[in-house]
Amino acid sequence: MITNWIRRWFDRRAGRTTNAVSCDIAPAEKVTAVGDIHGRLDVLQALLPRLDDQGLLVFVGDYIDRGPYSAQVLRHLFHLSETSGGRVQCLLGNHEEFLLQFLEAPEGNARLWFQNGGVQTLASFGLKPPGDIDNNQQVRKLADDLRIKMGESLIKWLADRPLTWTTGNVTFVHAALDPRLPIEAQDRQICLWGHPMFPRLARSDGQWVVHGHTIVDLPRIRNRVVSIDTGAFASGRLTAAEINAGSVRFTSTG
Repeated sequence: MITNWIRRWFDRRAGRTTNAVSCDIAPAEKVTAVGDIHGRLDVLQALLPRLDDQGLLVFVGDYIDRGPYSAQVLRHLFHLSETSGGRVQCLLGNHEEFLLQFLEAPEGNARLWFQNGGVQTLASFGLKPPGDIDNNQQVRKLADDLRIKMGESLIKWLADRPLTWTTGNVTFVHAALDPRLPIEAQDRQICLWGHPMFPRLARSDGQWVVHGHTIVDLPRIRNRVVSIDTGAFASGRLTAAEINAGSVRFTSTG
């Protein structure tokens, strides 16, 4: 019962639910996937109480950057994941990869991360970029400070996030899968950044794919691909796909 304890933390807010779409999707049990959060703790708070108590819960990555509450979102998901007994799965997104690369090699990765929402994530941890981004000593000091603010347990948890997760004939991934390759042969960069033929080319193995990363105005289903990133950081619309054997139903905030 995932949301028995979620409801103790989050107030019930208004949202939007579609009618279920019938299809041949077949997870081993009910599973709900949540799209890209990007530091919007407020819309996460609005969405989670609306989801059914039953089944598994999967977050498809991009928990941080752009929105104002990345630190708080990370800590909530870390706690949910660690206390759910495997009922909550959190995947790695490309923005989490930005953060991890910055911690590993700050001098070479600071500028790219800061330009893509890292400044907002730093602020949520009470930090800010150095006055001189080309000053390697200052950038290394900032990475050390962020490591202290996050704590090693949160960093390790983030680094351990899987790229994909599968149940029945449904695979969850942050950005995309190469439709020509089996699930177990996917390239890391494609899982995190996308593929030009996804979802234009249907898979031949009958596997469904649920993903975020690419913003859509409304959640959609095409070629057995379920797209659920509705741009929450800008639109205020965070979307979940509730998946039962034979049907998909979308619930969105906003």
